[in-house]
Amino acid sequence: MQDLLPPGQTLNLAGLVEYARGAIVSKTLVDREKGTVTLFAFDQDQRLSEHSAPFDALVFVVEGQAGVVVGGNPVQVPAGHMVVLPANVPHAVTAAERFKMLLVMIRA
Repeated sequence: MQDLLPPGQTLNLAGLVEYARGAIVSKTLVDREKGTVTLFAFDQDQRLSEHSAPFDALVFVVEGQAGVVVGGNPVQVPAGHMVVLPANVPHAVTAAERFKMLLVMIRA
C-alpha cells in the first residue's frame, strides 16, 4: 500500500476525510511495519467501545472534541490537543459532537 501522505507537502488533515451520517469513517494515511497513521471522522453519538491494543497509540484531535476513557479515567480532548493510549490499557472513544482525530499507532 502506498502512503497517502506526499513527502514535502502540507496537507489539511480535516479535509482528507468527510463525516458520514451515523457512522465512523476512517482513512489510513500511512501503513508501515512499525506503525500506522489513520484519520477518523466520528459523527455525533458514535463510539468505539472499550478495548485495548498491544502497542502504544497517540490520538490527536483535529476538529471538534473527543471523549476518551483511558484506564477508566475519562478525559475531554479538544481540537489541537492529544492523549496517549498506553499499550494494553483499556480505552474507549465517544463523540458527544462530531469530531475528527488522527490516530498514530506505534508497533515497535
